[in-house]
Amino acid sequence: MFKKTALTSLVAVGALAMSACSPAMTAGSKNVDTAAGQKVGIVGTQNQVQDISQFCGTKPIKVAYADGFGGNSWRKTTRALFEAEAKKCSNITSVSYTDAQGNTQKAISDINSLVAQGVNVIVSFADGGPALLPTIKKATAAGVKFVPIVASPGGQPGTDYVDFVSEDVNTYGKGLADWTIKQMGGKGNLVMLGGQAGNPYSQAVYEGVKKALAANPDIKLLNAQMGDVPVDTGWEPGKTKQVVAGLITKFGTIDGIVADYGGGSVGGIQAFTEAGKPIPVWSANDSNQFACLWQQYHASQPTFQVATESSRNWVAVPALHKGLAAFNGINNTEPSTYNLEIIEDSTNQAKLPVCNKDLPNDAILSSGLSVDQLKALFSK
Repeated sequence: MFKKTALTSLVAVGALAMSACSPAMTAGSKNVDTAAGQKVGIVGTQNQVQDISQFCGTKPIKVAYADGFGGNSWRKTTRALFEAEAKKCSNITSVSYTDAQGNTQKAISDINSLVAQGVNVIVSFADGGPALLPTIKKATAAGVKFVPIVASPGGQPGTDYVDFVSEDVNTYGKGLADWTIKQMGGKGNLVMLGGQAGNPYSQAVYEGVKKALAANPDIKLLNAQMGDVPVDTGWEPGKTKQVVAGLITKFGTIDGIVADYGGGSVGGIQAFTEAGKPIPVWSANDSNQFACLWQQYHASQPTFQVATESSRNWVAVPALHKGLAAFNGINNTEPSTYNLEIIEDSTNQAKLPVCNKDLPNDAILSSGLSVDQLKALFSK
């Protein structure tokens, strides 16, 4: 089983567990053979990620990471991991990066520009969702091997692009919600915090949260009073703090929170402490400061229990592998949908949250970067 404290290489990480893809995040069918003999939609675990040397080939290759939004520590970590992985292939002659800054039109322009520059492989956090699909199909038609991660653009993997690589987002949300509801005693007010409004990733997590509520009629999902959508935090700690402060004012009592970004959640925790309110049960993906805040407050705040699943920045690694394999005509059997499990649980002595005070607050211990790489990244 994966342990957050083991900051080992990506391949050395042990198995995770959960399954089935979210309709909002899935693009096409599972285990579908493409014309080239590749399979798309393979479901598996992180320990099945292979060494990049199998996919480098020998031809000169230009690669790029096209980000839909680069403004938080998760995005910076993922970019750093992608760039570090690309450096392992001596025949990769350039590694480009673009940041659409949350603007779908800029994302379209960025992709078109990369294609015009002769980039051969593009990995992209496709925040713009289906609005990006025509541009991605155009890039594919031009010979670019395009691999979206985390947020699906829709369409047909294996045809419109190489494959879509992500964790199983729907069960990610349900898994965290199940844990949170259990710690709430099956009753009380629950909130789901998402990212930028309308992004498909947060929506898929939210659908998983709602599935957990089906068996818990005494849980009141406060999002239902706010448009029945994830709360928009912008995936930023500062905005999360402001938003959560508003929720405290609006609803008074909040007993549990499921968030799709642990790094942003730290702002929400600060909102509770500054309001003099008990910090509720809280689940998210892992972040060093999120764990450190639990260590700081749990003794004086008995309601403050936390659980995390992997922040899975590492999905950019098999995505790059798949793009390289497609460009080089090499078969790739790595999963594209990854099963996750809870890796930290403050109610379980075997999985207590780990705060590494030698690392910056923004460090993500499950990212796949080494301690030295994390220190270097956040010292910039």
